[in-house]
Amino acid sequence: MVTTDFFTPVVDDPYDFGNIAAANSLSDVYAMGGKPFLALNVAALLPDLPPEINAEILRGGAEKCLEAGVVIAGGHTVQDKEPKYGLVVIGFVDPQKVLTKGGVQPGDILALTKPLGFGVTTTALKQEKAAHEDITEVVGWMKKLNQVGGELAVEFGLVAATDVTGFGLLGHATEMAAASRVGIRLYIEKIPFTSGALKYAQMRTFPGGAWDNQRYFGPQVHFAKGIPDEKQMLLFDPQTSGGLMLAIPGPKKEAFLERAREINFSLWVIGEAVVGEGISVV
Repeated sequence: MVTTDFFTPVVDDPYDFGNIAAANSLSDVYAMGGKPFLALNVAALLPDLPPEINAEILRGGAEKCLEAGVVIAGGHTVQDKEPKYGLVVIGFVDPQKVLTKGGVQPGDILALTKPLGFGVTTTALKQEKAAHEDITEVVGWMKKLNQVGGELAVEFGLVAATDVTGFGLLGHATEMAAASRVGIRLYIEKIPFTSGALKYAQMRTFPGGAWDNQRYFGPQVHFAKGIPDEKQMLLFDPQTSGGLMLAIPGPKKEAFLERAREINFSLWVIGEAVVGEGISVV
């Protein structure tokens, strides 16, 4: 499999930016149950920036790839007015074990491996409204590889998964529901959020993509009465280097959750697949 992704900075620190961008680029391979092994840098760099800043972006990407066991074999750079960085990633996947969005069955439980709130928090950072501790928390999550989640999915023979990125939780859930021809029911009180997410949601520091997601995917989502607007919007919030959403068959649930606890892996059960179509948030 081959995939690519790159974007403009979501944080101020150039090393963290490179680290996050690399983790995000590798995520698509993990979301399909694959193992990345080779990558190429894709970078647009500012010629008038101090060389050490550009070097830190590339170092951040290189060290995240090293953590993942991935070789950076080269790449390509251009000059631009705003820095951009990411990777082309090549990975291996067993065709008999590949994870897709279309394999969800009624009765499967849906589990999430990272909390939500990355987009609204990093936009608050850009607006100089974010607390340092909130940024530190979000950066830690964004730098975390989805490797373990992908490996667990393959170990337990799961067939359906997706990573939660630019379309937000509801956008990616809608894609899974449509591809699988099932309905998805999400429980708002079980969905994890970063510590500052609700605060920034109330401040309306959502990136533009959140409103785009709401306009496009909103008609396919039904919210129960009483769910605050800010929590609804957090489910549309675009996530940079977000977690995996895994569909776990009911008979495998307890063993899967026990294995996650054994290895101290973060996992939240947030909903289930049902007969029907579309998304309901209750």
